[in-house]
Amino acid sequence: MKIATTTGDFSFYCDTDAERIRELHRAGFRYIDLNLYSFTPDCVYLQENWRDAVLKLRELAESLDMTFVQAHSQGGNPLSEDARHVDFLLQATLRSIEICEILGIPNTVAHNGFAKGLSKEEWFERNKAFYERLFPTMERCGVNVLCENSTKSNMGDRYFINTGKDMREFIDYVGHPLIHGCWDTGHANCEGSQYDEIMALGSELYAIHYNDNHGAKDDHVAPFWGRLNHDEVIQALIDVGFQGPFTLECSSSLIRYDEWTGKRRRFDKENREEKLREPQLFMQRHVESLLYDTAKWMLESYGLFEA
Repeated sequence: MKIATTTGDFSFYCDTDAERIRELHRAGFRYIDLNLYSFTPDCVYLQENWRDAVLKLRELAESLDMTFVQAHSQGGNPLSEDARHVDFLLQATLRSIEICEILGIPNTVAHNGFAKGLSKEEWFERNKAFYERLFPTMERCGVNVLCENSTKSNMGDRYFINTGKDMREFIDYVGHPLIHGCWDTGHANCEGSQYDEIMALGSELYAIHYNDNHGAKDDHVAPFWGRLNHDEVIQALIDVGFQGPFTLECSSSLIRYDEWTGKRRRFDKENREEKLREPQLFMQRHVESLLYDTAKWMLESYGLFEA
């Protein structure tokens, strides 16, 4: 397998995707998962010259001998009652599909919507209706859109595809040849054992998000920083015949100030300056190199590594 990771690893430290790609290259990565998760109305990808910006990214990757293999489309809630939110989410998701076409990316992940009080049947129906609005652009661009398993620790009773079986059922229900699945190992680790669920997803498994946690919270940390059963997951990927890249999604290995403080009282003894609030770029660089080396060792242990 080819090792990829998300440009989101450097979202906090770098202002542009070009900078993030260069950092991934320094860490040893040659395959890129392009994070298109956080568009804003004024971002470069929603301006008139968006194609020029994407072409520059393609040229940069080619100059570094790097390849785009996967993407993650805009985050949001397609089932929101806020029509403006849904309209922007649709606009951003369609643009991400167009970006994938230019960069030769075959698969992009798009989160399903969530809402309280829906039956499973209603949830399937309303999410299918949103996906149907993507079909013409998907077909024109030749890009697969992948739904993703979540976990009750994130979604409670508002989401209905936390298992491989349910993902397969939803994909079959949508019934479009460009709709498939992405398996998130961290989400699944919060639910329990993964082998049978990956096997249930079967041939609809087109991509993975590989990350670790301690089983109770979706932490998105690096392998061996949590309690994921790595042998179980790797063996399932082998047995299910997974052919995609080994795509890491461990962007929260270092925790930022606004995340670790949460609702805790902030230190303010005599209004002293806090000098150790945020992780630094040099720290993320070390984490990223360790992340690559760890993934390489994991795949080499099973004879799966592909340069």
